[in-house]
Formats: sequence, C-alpha cells, structure tokens
Amino acid sequence: MTEISLSNWFFELGPVTQAFLAGTMCWITTSIGAAVVFLKKEVSRRFLDASLGFAAGVMIAATIWSLIEPSMEMAASLGITKWMPATIGFLLGALCIRIADAYVPHLHLGLPRDKAEGVETTWRRATLLVMAITLHNIPEGLAVGVLFGAAASGIDPTGTATVMGAIVLAIGIGIQNFPEGMAVSMPLRGEGVSRWLSFNYGQLSGIVNAPSAVIGALAVMFIQPILPYALGFAAGAMIFVVVEELIPTSQRAGNTDIATLGTILGFCVMMVLDVSLG
Repeated sequence: MTEISLSNWFFELGPVTQAFLAGTMCWITTSIGAAVVFLKKEVSRRFLDASLGFAAGVMIAATIWSLIEPSMEMAASLGITKWMPATIGFLLGALCIRIADAYVPHLHLGLPRDKAEGVETTWRRATLLVMAITLHNIPEGLAVGVLFGAAASGIDPTGTATVMGAIVLAIGIGIQNFPEGMAVSMPLRGEGVSRWLSFNYGQLSGIVNAPSAVIGALAVMFIQPILPYALGFAAGAMIFVVVEELIPTSQRAGNTDIATLGTILGFCVMMVLDVSLG
C-alpha cells in the first residue's frame, strides 16, 4: 500500500489539519461503537471484555512501534542518549495521567456509583462513565497529533516518524475506539437509559480525540526539541490507561482467558499494521 493510494490531498495538508482529521476519525469510530445501542439493548459481557482486551493490545503495540521506537531513533539522530528522552517522557506521561486519575471524577465500567474515583461529586453515573473513557482518549489524541507533528518537523533523518505511520496509529486507535463507544452506551441502555441518550453519552467520550490531536501537533511543531520526549510522554500516558483501566476492566467479570486472548490479538493486529504500512 503506497501513500498515493490514500489520496494525495491528505498528504498535502498541514500537520495540524491532518491531526484534526485523524482525531475526528477516531471520534467517529467511537460514535459508531456507541451506535450499536440502536441495534441491540445489550451485548454479551464476554464479547465486551474481549473487545476491551483487544483495545488494550492495540494500545500496547502502538506505544512500542509508533511512539517509543521513533522517540529513541530520533534521540540518537540528535546526539542524545538513545533511551533518555523516551524514559523521561514515558514517566512524565504516566505521572500526568495518574494526577488526572486522582482528581477527575470518573467511574470504571461495571462498578457501582459509590466506587467512583477522583474528587467527590454529585455527577450522575452516566457522566462518570463518560469521564472514565474520556480520560484515556486524551492521550490517544495527543499521540496521534504528536506523530503528525513529528513527521512534519523535518528533524528526523531516520524516517521513523512518518505521515503514513501517524495514519496507521490513527487507524489502530480508531479500531480500538469502537468497543470503547459500546462500553459506555450499552451498559447505560441495559440500565434503562433511552437509546438516544445512551448513544450521546457513548459518542461524547470520544469527542476529545480531535482537539487533543491538534494540541499534540501544535506543541511539537512550535517546540521541536521536545519531540522525542513528547513521543515518550504519549506512550507513558497510554500504558498507564491500559494497566490501570482497560486490562482490569476487561477481566473484572471473570472472563480472564477471553480478555487475554483479545489483548494478544489486538497487539498482533496493531503490530502488523504498523510494521507493514507505517
């Protein structure tokens, strides 16, 4: 598959516009997942857990091939100790999401309202569920934007950060956003919330992808020396979400084996996409 086959017009756009469109695509796939609520009142918990496991696998693979590897190669080309920017950025990314996790009110899938995390609030359970997914859509959007900005920076002679690589990352995140949309809308529908309201809550969780992607692209374009650190930052934020939320949630109902197989499949799908297309 060549860049030309994806249509020249996209590659001729500026990186900020590219990041915005890619982030919007990720939001659309979240919305498509949420729209399943119009077809079914509920989905099997085993299927949902397998899907969340799949999402975790996609994110793990994306951090390695789309973020950590380009960060290290870029650092080496700039004469910086190869592992240092990736490590520093990774730790900072995880720390930032940890701080947000501690203070932003949210509720993980399958837990009762009194298990909400973050500061005390009177928000409804539905809003808290949306916030949980929204929290980890932010680093996903940032990762996409940072990679588009890196590809446009011109300071990566290794060619590991490319527009095609950024597109592949956006596709991978878009794929794993589908079950995340369902993870919000379907439980709400099962609790008696209307189809339309359940859908709206589900799609709202992905709306932050586009602005987050724009912020990521702008940041690395205007402060180019932070590029390898920014790639590591996005990776750390994504891994924190995987370990703190996606994997525990996918196994909470006892579907350990199916969720784990989903993770392995998701990892393989993203690895193949990135290596063969990126």
